[in-house]
Amino acid sequence: DVQLVESGGGSVQAGGSLRLSCAHSGYPSSRHCMGWFRQAPGKAREGIAGIRRNGDAYYADSVKGRFALSRDNLKNTLYLQMNSLKPEDTGMYYCAAICRSGSCDDDLRAGSYRAWGQGTQVTVS
Repeated sequence: DVQLVESGGGSVQAGGSLRLSCAHSGYPSSRHCMGWFRQAPGKAREGIAGIRRNGDAYYADSVKGRFALSRDNLKNTLYLQMNSLKPEDTGMYYCAAICRSGSCDDDLRAGSYRAWGQGTQVTVS
């Protein structure tokens, strides 16, 4: 069974950095699509970064140039390096996996994924 566990969230001042981790198990292929999402109170869940089956990362315009996604296949861990953080980056951050269709390349719609972690809170002041 697929399990996802996020960690690394916390409170940081504007302009600071955080690195989030998503440890995954029961997910057999490094070529499978995965993504990072966030949700602020009263707001819809927003896709912010993903990794294609070919290993390339892609980003929403709101975080492009500030966030960087990477994957360590040996440790079965997905990372999100977040730099130059802004107050509007505040929210609960989730990683997601298991595409509902044949491919989720370039797909940051929350409904496209069926496996989710518990989330980790990021607060920027």
